[in-house]
Amino acid sequence: MSGHSHWQTIRRKKEANDSKKGAIFTKVAREIVIAVREGGGGDPDSNMRLRMVLETARTMGMPRDNIDRAIKRGTGDDKDAEEITQVVYEGYGPNGVAMMIDVVTDNRNRSVAAVRHALSRAGGSMANPGAVAWQFDRKGAITVPGSVDFEELFMVAVEAGASDVVQGTDEDAHEVFTEPTELHAVSSHLRDSAIPVEDAELVMVPQNEVALGKQDAIKILRLIDELEELDDVRRVFTNLEMSDEAVSAYADVAGD
Repeated sequence: MSGHSHWQTIRRKKEANDSKKGAIFTKVAREIVIAVREGGGGDPDSNMRLRMVLETARTMGMPRDNIDRAIKRGTGDDKDAEEITQVVYEGYGPNGVAMMIDVVTDNRNRSVAAVRHALSRAGGSMANPGAVAWQFDRKGAITVPGSVDFEELFMVAVEAGASDVVQGTDEDAHEVFTEPTELHAVSSHLRDSAIPVEDAELVMVPQNEVALGKQDAIKILRLIDELEELDDVRRVFTNLEMSDEAVSAYADVAGD
């Protein structure tokens, strides 16, 4: 799992670097819309997911007007805005690696065409609905800085109702997993216990992972990166076993 934690660290660094590009604001605005809808409204004091997305938006320097428009879009107060839809596309990467591609879009035709093209170019393909989803479980995932004492985190998280706690390193974050319905309660309990929370979101966790050689694994990591660079793609989940060797090798190639 340390390879997986390192991959998440690379993703966060890349998102921070991408904040220099105007396109990242579109993605963050859509995250705000979904957070408002899924978290129960536009008040960050009672919607933890929204509060975390807003912290990300401010860190990236997103203008206040953009943030306010996105919140109104989520609550439905902006009647003139195009409708934002969240959809998950299923597919396969090279070597049959299962992929769940979480998309937030205002144009499904554009999104599915872009995802299909990226998969095909890498030697993968789209899959029919349900063909891949059964291999994944929906979980809540909470990211905690690796500098936090793991034993303390473990005790507090389990007490709060976490289903699993995965240790990271000083550089790579710890991960706390919950049932989807317990995400808000567990993340709130951690914060109330003075444990910093970097992120809290719903994710798709593979039931079983596929181990590949380093070069084949790098191809999958590159494909994940290319998919997540698409404007409409929010997150990509796979059943690839992320070894330290493959993640570190890809980081070197990608210039991390």
